[in-house]
Amino acid sequence: MLRLVYASIVVVALGGCGQSGSPRSEPGARPVPAAAGEVSPGGVTAPPPGGASLPRVTPIAPTVGPGLEVALLAGGCFWGMEELLRAVDGVVDTEVGYVGGEPATATYAQVHLGTTGHAESVKVVFDPARLSYADLLERWFFRMHDPTTRDRQGNDRGSQYRSAIFYTTEGQRVVAAEVVARVDGSGRWSSPLVTSIEPAGVFTAAEAEHQDYLQQHPDGYTCHYLRD
Repeated sequence: MLRLVYASIVVVALGGCGQSGSPRSEPGARPVPAAAGEVSPGGVTAPPPGGASLPRVTPIAPTVGPGLEVALLAGGCFWGMEELLRAVDGVVDTEVGYVGGEPATATYAQVHLGTTGHAESVKVVFDPARLSYADLLERWFFRMHDPTTRDRQGNDRGSQYRSAIFYTTEGQRVVAAEVVARVDGSGRWSSPLVTSIEPAGVFTAAEAEHQDYLQQHPDGYTCHYLRD
C-alpha cells in the first residue's frame, strides 16, 4: 500500500555569522524608519509620498510537486542556519541559495558585495503534519538569529544578511505577520524587530561548495545557535 507524505517547502534567507550574542540586542539600537515603498519592522510597508498606492507584487514560488508548499525566510549566513534547520523535527530537506534580487546577479561573488538585493537563503522542505509554518518561524527561525539588527548578523554587515520572511502565498504573509507581531510583543528582545515581510522572488541555488557546508567542514565558520 502506498502512503503519501505531504510536505511543505520553506526558503529561509539568512544573515551573516559574526559573533555570538545573547537574545538582548545592543542598548539604544533602534530601527531606521523605512523609506517609501520599503518594508519596515514588523512587515509593514511604508506608503509612498502623496498617498499613492503601492503596486501589488505577485510572489514567485519554486516549482514543487503535489502537496508541497514553498516559503522564504531571512535571518543569517546560510552555512550556520542550514545546519540548525536540518536537525528540526519535521524538516525533510534543505538547500542554500539566494532570494530577493535578479537571477542574473545571483552568484556568491556578486551577492557578497551587498548591492544585488539578494539575501543568503535556505530552502527548507518540511512535513506540515509534523511541523507547521507558524512553529517553524516562531519556535525555530526567531531563535536562530537576532531579528533586531538591520542588515547585520554578528560581524557580517550588508543587505544580504538582513532578517526577512519571503512569502509565496497570501496565507503565508498573514501567518508571518501574526508571528512577527507575537514575537515583537513578547519581550524576548529588548529592541523592536526589523524583520521584513517581502513577496518571494526567484530562488537561485548557491554554488556546490556552499551546500551542506558544515557537514563538509564541521569546524567551519558559524555564529548561529538556538536561544532559550
